[in-house]
Amino acid sequence: IANPGNKALLAAYGRALADNGNSQAAFDVLSRAHSPDNPDWRILSVQGTTLDKLNRHEEARRYYASALRLAPDEPSVLSNLGLSYMLTKELPKAEETLRQAYASARADTRIRQNLALVVGLQGRFAEAETIVKADLPADEAAANVAYLRDMLNRKDGPRTASRAAPTAPVVARDD
Repeated sequence: IANPGNKALLAAYGRALADNGNSQAAFDVLSRAHSPDNPDWRILSVQGTTLDKLNRHEEARRYYASALRLAPDEPSVLSNLGLSYMLTKELPKAEETLRQAYASARADTRIRQNLALVVGLQGRFAEAETIVKADLPADEAAANVAYLRDMLNRKDGPRTASRAAPTAPVVARDD
């Protein structure tokens, strides 16, 4: 970067690195974009996601907590925190956190989809389908939940070549 003092440029570059899966590099760049005298909850949240991708979940949660101190009840940060709990199989905590994000008037498609995933991972498929239907046509919502159910069933049973591969789930659209 030609101007390493440009915090906005560093933040944008760090986010781009994170979006492309370069988690450690993203974290390092974002650390230079953030300063304690001018904290940015968005940067802290992205740093948390990069740490989660590096399997440093407890550290990630400290970043989410810092972001939430700056932006209390921010749904995107709560969603990231909920997914962090999901990654460590703390599903009730994940659900509680995602429901808090979901309750916000600013909750978006991704938050609803994340909540549906966590609810489905707990075996409550009908409830997950109801949540997914807020963003998808009924047939696509049912297909997504059926795919999740099949994935969960397969993890318990042997994988065989004769088992038909399910159709990939339909992801939430950004219309």
